[in-house]
Amino acid sequence: MSKGQGFGFGLGKMKELADAFKKAQQVQEGAKRLQEELEQMEIQGEAGGGLIKVIVSGNQEPKRVEISPNALNEGAEVLSDLVTAAMKDAYNKSTTTMRERMEELTSGLEIPGFQ
Repeated sequence: MSKGQGFGFGLGKMKELADAFKKAQQVQEGAKRLQEELEQMEIQGEAGGGLIKVIVSGNQEPKRVEISPNALNEGAEVLSDLVTAAMKDAYNKSTTTMRERMEELTSGLEIPGFQ
């Protein structure tokens, strides 16, 4: 090892490494806040023109199901299909919201694996 080279890291590399750790810490803190925010969100999925509504959190936790009295006239099989469709709608909206919020969190950061 020649004098002044340390372990192969120049001062520029150390600064890059420190900056990368700082950015990673910012993303970690932002991710924690985002997780808390997603838990509090209510995202609604619908089916049958609003006869069935399924509400989930931003991280897909089921919150509640709302069934219009008019939906009861549709029969068990149709009602089951409507609930399933509303669940899928809520899930898709929730995952899209989560993905968009994570992209916002990591946009502009040059951290491998986050873009």
